[in-house]
Amino acid sequence: MASSSTVEQSLPMGSDRQSVHLSPETLQLVADFFKVLSESSRLQIVCALKTGQKNVTEIIEATGLGQANVSKHLKILAQAGIVSRQQQGVCVYYQIASSFVFDLCELVCDSLLAQIQQQSEKMSNLGAFRQV
Repeated sequence: MASSSTVEQSLPMGSDRQSVHLSPETLQLVADFFKVLSESSRLQIVCALKTGQKNVTEIIEATGLGQANVSKHLKILAQAGIVSRQQQGVCVYYQIASSFVFDLCELVCDSLLAQIQQQSEKMSNLGAFRQV
């Protein structure tokens, strides 16, 4: 019998996707990572860093957020390993630690766009029904 920390993969009948069973501790780590990205101010900072490294002043200008707010969120993003910091003289520059964050955001945005398009089609169908 496999322990709860083992990754178990099997092919469910009628499906080509693999089932993965992770321990509650591992799932909590994943949940904590997504919690970091669940705050819109942090997503604004991530978006501001998409074009490259910036210092706090440049992030403030790009996002319109206050200095204390930006500093707080940068600390959280750095602790999660989403951004890294580099001292250059008297300035600290922040950059995205791994570009997979942008891939993840793109997947989410594509999914949301598809959902909105489906809802829009349903609304159009309702409008057409009313005209009959």
